[in-house]
Amino acid sequence: MRIFLRHFQLLLLLLVVVVCATAGPKPGAAASPLGGQWRGSLKVPSGSWEMVVTIVPLSNGTLYATLDVPKQKISRMPVKIELKGSDVSMRIEEAASKFVGKLATDGKRISGTWTQPALTGPLVLERTTGSVINAATFKPALPYREEEVVVPNKVAKLRLTGTLTMPQGKGPFPAVVLISDSGPQDRNVVVDNYRMFHILADYLTRRGVAVLRYDDRGVGRSTGSYQQATTADLVSDAQAAMGFLRAHYKVNKAQVGMVGHGEGANVALLAAADRNAPDYVISLAGYGLSGPEVLKRQQVEIMRLIGANTQQVTSALQLHEQMLGIIRQTPNNDLARAKVAAMLRMSNADIDFTMVQARAHQLTSPWYRFFIDFDPQAKLGQVKCPVLALNGAADLLVAANKNLPTLQKGLKASGNRRVETHKLTGVNHWFQSSATDWPLVNGQVQPTFSPKALALIHGWVAQHSTTLPAAPAAPAPTLAKPKLKAPKSTGGVATQEKRAAR
Repeated sequence: MRIFLRHFQLLLLLLVVVVCATAGPKPGAAASPLGGQWRGSLKVPSGSWEMVVTIVPLSNGTLYATLDVPKQKISRMPVKIELKGSDVSMRIEEAASKFVGKLATDGKRISGTWTQPALTGPLVLERTTGSVINAATFKPALPYREEEVVVPNKVAKLRLTGTLTMPQGKGPFPAVVLISDSGPQDRNVVVDNYRMFHILADYLTRRGVAVLRYDDRGVGRSTGSYQQATTADLVSDAQAAMGFLRAHYKVNKAQVGMVGHGEGANVALLAAADRNAPDYVISLAGYGLSGPEVLKRQQVEIMRLIGANTQQVTSALQLHEQMLGIIRQTPNNDLARAKVAAMLRMSNADIDFTMVQARAHQLTSPWYRFFIDFDPQAKLGQVKCPVLALNGAADLLVAANKNLPTLQKGLKASGNRRVETHKLTGVNHWFQSSATDWPLVNGQVQPTFSPKALALIHGWVAQHSTTLPAAPAAPAPTLAKPKLKAPKSTGGVATQEKRAAR
């Protein structure tokens, strides 16, 4: 499954290129005789493939390289390359392929042998004419169109700014709108150095799916106020984005779905229970339990992580239940905040006043008031469209073993048989795969989107599309990936704790 990692690896490698271009070449950095673009024709049983290798010398003395095979729709596949004297070796691990050859004395030709499963043959790569490519001038082109768009939400009288990625060609293409988890998020859902929605959009668009991702209300150039929005309000934003896609001339109006993460999954499912429903829904870490139950389990998990004992956990849960009762029984926000603040100070006399006020405002916000009475089971039976639900077994915020079965049961309650669920081993709330599977970039492991999840998401879109191939073409099976030792601390748990409080 390593082939599904390459797009995130590429993004990180391109960031290295950009940094090097910004900083400028280091004094004394040697130019590599391989720098540039090389082309050759590989004979295969069905004819021949044009092979294009782009090699960029970086200022730290290393080489960045990619492979393009237009006939196989392979674009910018990472290549590991070495030059020892005149001996050149290239390894394309995602394609289980390698090339071994010699650089000619004039530096214009590399002659050697290409090897991949079931095929071994001669290959000559010749340097193309043109200026030498280096880190400062290399600008890789995306194999799809990307544009800034404005999505009007006439119901809420606001505008959402976002990015629309459209595959090359005439279309019409299947399309999805991406809906973020709770809390104000930008269109890429950036967590530390991990850009969840950027990776997902890139992966799907390279495989023929148009993708719209947008900044939440009040984020970036989107108008409106996120702090005043409830889950129900966010449904109208998702519906506006879906309407935008259906109105696009390159989109197949009957193949527009929603992909929601966390609360965004429940937003998508609420939209699917409406009359103007999406054609399918993909739920990533969606809640099957009620809002109060989700909050309770999150609190227990956080208390466990900080080392609380059983008595402390019980006391914290009792206090939380008392505060929920006060909020429900006190519709006046000022009065409710005063009561909650008093309870917080009584439970901990040393707590900072500013923190007390912030927590009291959080617990009486429109979103929180809505969520403590939110039960997805009330609407799940009204969802008639196909639903794919994925939850990570390592998710600390939305426990898969509790939420996934409940979600499945609610969706099938009224006879919807087009429901598929998967619990993904080693996958956390942000759909990062296990740290032992993270790629090594510039000497450091980097988090990436679960390859299995990406494959399942694309497969579901393809299954419900008449124009999309059932699976992407791959040149060969993939090599086994060397195991990496998990870093002692990835920041994932801390990030999940931070996101748990809205």
